[in-house]
Amino acid sequence: MNENLFASFITPMMFGLPLVTLIVLFPSLLFPTSNRLVNNRLISLQQWMLQLVSKQMMSIHNTKGQTWALMLMSLILFIGSTNLLGLLPHSFTPTTQLSMNLGMAIPLWAGAVITGFRNKTKASLAHFLPQGTPTPLIPMLVIIETISLFIQPVALAVRLTANITAGHLLIHLIGGATLALMSINTTTALITFIILILLTILEFAVAMIQAYVFTLLVSLYLHDNT
Repeated sequence: MNENLFASFITPMMFGLPLVTLIVLFPSLLFPTSNRLVNNRLISLQQWMLQLVSKQMMSIHNTKGQTWALMLMSLILFIGSTNLLGLLPHSFTPTTQLSMNLGMAIPLWAGAVITGFRNKTKASLAHFLPQGTPTPLIPMLVIIETISLFIQPVALAVRLTANITAGHLLIHLIGGATLALMSINTTTALITFIILILLTILEFAVAMIQAYVFTLLVSLYLHDNT
């Protein structure tokens, strides 16, 4: 129980070099492509899920927005697989790093906003001043809307970081408590272990839900600007 709670969030090193690049590239190996005429069950399930998610996300977009489909599907696959791999024992989850999540959120948000200013300049500028605003409130509302626009990528990154980090910390704490209680009270340790199993199942759901929420919000930002 004396172990540092945040030890699992420290970037792993080997020979003084960070292994983040290898860890980030590893999930791509989990989604193989098939050249066969008839796919196996794993690839068929993968393609069915991708078609289901892409159909749901892209249904609200016009032709310009649908050009982002490949990138959005790659994003949800990357975040989802990274979150799930992070639940393995003694593994590292890159999505617990705020810097990495900001590195994903800011370019995507900036691309959507720049697309909006290029294609719908008047409509994009109109978001800063709602119709019917009283004249004395115009400067304040413009400032508030500007702040709310620039806070969007930060909210994206912080939401993903906080949810994944909180889940990992809970698993770590309850797992440590289970080990400590085994030598004190077996019945309490068994109850704590059952809670740990249920929490782990919940974290599997959270890992996939957070990947979907992150991608869906990026999709909505894109929809507002295309």
